[in-house]
Amino acid sequence: MKTWKLNPSHGSVPLDFVTGVMSGIGTADLAQSFLEAMQCVLPASHCTVFALEGDGRVSAVSTASAHGAIASVTATEYFRFGFDQLDANMVWLSRKKTPARSQTWMSHQRAEEVSNSHYRDVCYGQPGIRERTSVLLLNADGRRIAISFYRNLAFAPFDAGDFEAIGQCAPVLHEAVIAHIRKASRGLAGDSLHQKVLSLLGKRERQVMTHVLAGRTTREIAGTLGLSATTVLTYRYRAFAKLGVRTHRELLSMLDSLPANIAPRG
Repeated sequence: MKTWKLNPSHGSVPLDFVTGVMSGIGTADLAQSFLEAMQCVLPASHCTVFALEGDGRVSAVSTASAHGAIASVTATEYFRFGFDQLDANMVWLSRKKTPARSQTWMSHQRAEEVSNSHYRDVCYGQPGIRERTSVLLLNADGRRIAISFYRNLAFAPFDAGDFEAIGQCAPVLHEAVIAHIRKASRGLAGDSLHQKVLSLLGKRERQVMTHVLAGRTTREIAGTLGLSATTVLTYRYRAFAKLGVRTHRELLSMLDSLPANIAPRG
């Protein structure tokens, strides 16, 4: 993986890009808004926004794909297998000291540069990802964030012009993701789990979470709800991301049981 520091850019950023990026702040579609805005500037097939927490864990702020739910499913597998510990972006961010002033960097990684074969197959090979270019944020307050844009095999490789264009857009992405995190934090402050579930999760997400807490497997949940296993994984991932947990154990530590009025009906 190659990394280089970005200096403040004085280049113009398309108004449509700025408007598109800002539309996702505070919503569950942050990465989708980033992806659609970037597609007005250059081709991209996927987008992820990952944050490095103070305890060294990686959390998914948002993911999106131009090809259905593939980004959510891949993110689920990313955390399931602990690939965040192998992700070159997150390893790099974890090793950098908190700067006196916020810094923006860029990284570029091709699929063949991922040394772990399992990680490479699940996150690059199976979804058909060729490479990624990332905007890496080192904030003075300690926040560390990676905003990544991916190209699948249908697209030509990123070139110098693409790197320059993404670099010009980086300050807007930076401000948007920080505003999103602040807004989300204010929105969740003081909420009970009950309020979080009712306000953040859709009907299917609540149903899947109820079955997850009951100890049912993905296959069992799929059979009960009449969904595919892939769809269940997508709902599970989205619910976990909205509730701020990564694993079943973290969810259980958050509560003993869900309130009765969010249990699935029928």
